[in-house]
Amino acid sequence: MNSLKTAILLGLLSGVLLAGGAALGGRQGLIIGLAIAIGTNFFSYFFSDKLALASYSAQPVTHSENPEIYARMAPLVERLTQKMNIPMPKLWLIPEESPNAFATGRNPQHASVAFTAGLLQLMNDQELEGVIAHELGHVLNRDILISSVAATIASAITFLSHMAMFFGGGHRRDDEDRNPIAALLMMLIGPIAAAVIQMAISRTREFSADATAAKYTGQPFGLINALQKLEGWSKRIPMDASPATAHMFIIKPFSGESLMRLFSTHPSTEDRIARLRALV
Repeated sequence: MNSLKTAILLGLLSGVLLAGGAALGGRQGLIIGLAIAIGTNFFSYFFSDKLALASYSAQPVTHSENPEIYARMAPLVERLTQKMNIPMPKLWLIPEESPNAFATGRNPQHASVAFTAGLLQLMNDQELEGVIAHELGHVLNRDILISSVAATIASAITFLSHMAMFFGGGHRRDDEDRNPIAALLMMLIGPIAAAVIQMAISRTREFSADATAAKYTGQPFGLINALQKLEGWSKRIPMDASPATAHMFIIKPFSGESLMRLFSTHPSTEDRIARLRALV
């Protein structure tokens, strides 16, 4: 169901792009916007993992670097990757008290899982297994690729809207073919619609990763307990994280409630726990 919902949302996002291209820039504007978006997100797809890890001063977790943490984490991660039939990812430690974790990498062969020092201190082994299984679920489901496709289309829509705003929109064609009302609506509503759909895709992928974690750990209770702890402690110890990387973490790394759930990268913790309990 989550995969079907993602496909429908991607199709809807593509429809907004096609409608916006026709209303604002015609075929030429659509091609230009899509080309720029592809170029931008191509770089992000291949290098965002390195940028994200560097921005949080992540340290490698290996036999020689952070060996005590490696001794705790490596067997757990290796056991899960064998069940999921994916390669062992690189492990990273973020020197941050706020408990959180994220996975990154363009495919399972180039994956990394990063976790904060606060997460290791807060979670018992069963809860930690649930968190890591969730992150590996993103790797298994190729959510980085899905997010990149969604970001590419949304970026193209935003570019077309900005182009129309600054250059008047449309392309040279007969006056009777122009639809100024449609162009104005796309300028105002197009980027908002794209952002709403993109965030909905992100929330759907979180549900899928939760379900994957429950499947491969054999029960949902480790992740349920972990999410409950994360919800409370992330507010007590808010994480100084960039909005550009908020969608990567297992739980939104900011204190306070979102003003609009439509624009949230994560579903509510209550909804996630309710869906996990329904799997029992």
